[in-house]
Amino acid sequence: MRPECTEGAGGGGLLVPMAWMYAEYVADELLRTGDLMPPTTLEYRAGRDALALTIFLSDGSVTGPGGGARMAEWRSLTAYGTSWSEWVSRRLRALEAAGAGAGAADPDLELAGAAWRWLEETELLAPDLDAVGPPGPVGEEPFPGAEEEGPQVWTPAWQLGLPLGHLAIQLF
Repeated sequence: MRPECTEGAGGGGLLVPMAWMYAEYVADELLRTGDLMPPTTLEYRAGRDALALTIFLSDGSVTGPGGGARMAEWRSLTAYGTSWSEWVSRRLRALEAAGAGAGAADPDLELAGAAWRWLEETELLAPDLDAVGPPGPVGEEPFPGAEEEGPQVWTPAWQLGLPLGHLAIQLF
């Protein structure tokens, strides 16, 4: 995850976050290929950021030997019931600690950290899947007085983005 520089070997040039940009590109392509939702929605952004973090932190590459193994790794990391958020936090802390000794700011890590903060701090309104009970008699409204979509709750963005990213990997 070493950033590239724009000038010669080791000059004081501008650091370009190539690893993060690559992870974001791959995540965006996976989501667009799956055609799960419009790319202009916050849910799409949550899915792209969650998937990009997974790709970036797993040091993954889709191309070359082991490409299928990488996809399997991303699928298992994003699967329901995994401790993905804890894994992300641990990996980011470890990378930050490793970078602190080097003394130079890592633009890839800065962008990954910003994406993680957005996913943790942003809440999106989503259906409350815990409130969905067994269906009632035919013709009866499932949620009396509720909107057509049923009850909704505010959910951290990563909790919506992670299943979206997982589904995009499955559909690829």
